[in-house]
Amino acid sequence: MAAPALAHMPYIAPAVFDVGQRDKVAIEASFTEDAFRPEIVMNDAPFEVTGPDGATRRLPAPAAFADRAVAEATLPADGIYRLSSGQRFGRMNQMYRDGTDWKFVAEGVAPPAGAELRKVQSATLADAYVLRGKPGTTGALGARNAALEIHPLADPTAIGAGDAFALEVLYRGKPLAGANVTLFREAGLYDGRKTVGEVKSGADGKLSVSVPDAGRYLLLVRHRDAAPAGADAPHYSYTMTLAFEAT
Repeated sequence: MAAPALAHMPYIAPAVFDVGQRDKVAIEASFTEDAFRPEIVMNDAPFEVTGPDGATRRLPAPAAFADRAVAEATLPADGIYRLSSGQRFGRMNQMYRDGTDWKFVAEGVAPPAGAELRKVQSATLADAYVLRGKPGTTGALGARNAALEIHPLADPTAIGAGDAFALEVLYRGKPLAGANVTLFREAGLYDGRKTVGEVKSGADGKLSVSVPDAGRYLLLVRHRDAAPAGADAPHYSYTMTLAFEAT
């Protein structure tokens, strides 16, 4: 397991992952280099919640602050809910070819002379799951089958310290083999072990991550590909995160 290079990533974090019998939960959303430490406010995201019945609805517009947005989701009945930033499309960037690799052109820096350039747009998605009361039906755990997603194969609200968490990486509804999935640990902000490690998805897109101790965790996956026909940019740079808590 190798640690990845740091870059800003999206995340959403509910105030609590088990809300008991409360019917509302606040959600923080931001872009960051350190898990759950807000740095750049998440603007223009179509925040949404998917209920135990599998139905998805938009959330009211969030309040925006200097480094984060704060939204509120209503949870009308018992069950597991998926809270999400929704698919957000960000700014246009440029990439240039460096041998067999493509690298982003840093802001304010000119690309190498004569380099082959491509336009690329960021596409970000951040999820978290919360539990109200008892789990009941599991409609919120269904895959979207669109774009890039980390799809849990076990209840994300029932992960214990020391457990293995089974997941799959999907791209446009199909398994994405060889995807690098990184597990970040919030407690690492204090003890220096921010990254648990990186795991590759198998040929079937599936993987398992081990949760070393109690606390909040953030899973990250990235993927670049040609954009669908009619998109504003010829290529998308996808980033998705999944926040969860081990108890």
